[in-house]
Amino acid sequence: MTGKAVGIEVLWDIPIPKALEKTQGWVLSAMQQYGRELVNMLWRILGNEQDVCDAYQDTFLKLAHHEQGCKPENVKAYVFRSASNIAISILRHKLVEKNHMPNGITKENDSSPTNELDTKYLTEKMRAGIAQLPEHFREVITLHDLGDLPYEQTAKILGVTAATARVYRCKAVQILAVWMRKEIR
Repeated sequence: MTGKAVGIEVLWDIPIPKALEKTQGWVLSAMQQYGRELVNMLWRILGNEQDVCDAYQDTFLKLAHHEQGCKPENVKAYVFRSASNIAISILRHKLVEKNHMPNGITKENDSSPTNELDTKYLTEKMRAGIAQLPEHFREVITLHDLGDLPYEQTAKILGVTAATARVYRCKAVQILAVWMRKEIR
C-alpha cells in the first residue's frame, strides 16, 4: 500500500496557487488535509487500487460541485461521508454484477474448499455484508472501524451521540457475525 499511496501523495505536497485560493482552493486544501486518512479508509473498504482511486476522485469531484461550488459547513464530515457512500455503491455494484453472471462463469471459484477459508474470500464476504447493512449501521462501521475515527468524531459526522454510535456499531457487529457464520458453514 505504501507504494500505491506515493503516487497520490504528490497531491498533498502541491502548493495551492493564489488564483485557486479565491475560488475553490479550499477543495485542494481539503485534499491535502484529509487525503491520507481518506485513502486509508477507502483501502479498508474496497481493497482494490482502481476502486480506491475512483472513489477518491469521485469524492473530491462531489465536494468541488457541492451546491455550485460552495464550501460545506463541515468539510471533513462531508468528505468522509461522501467517500463511504461512494465506496459502498462500488461494492454494491460489484455484488450485483457478480450475482448476474451465469453460474459457470465466475471471476474466482468461490465454491472451492480452499477459497472458502481464504482470507481474501472472507474479506470480500465481509465487505458485501457491510454493504447490505441498514444505512445507520453501515455508516458507523465504515467511519469507526474502517476509517479509524473515534466514536466522538463518528457521532459528530453522523449527527448522533457517541453512545448511539456505540449502540449502532454493536448491533451492526451482531448482524455481521450472524451473516458470516452462515457464510463459513
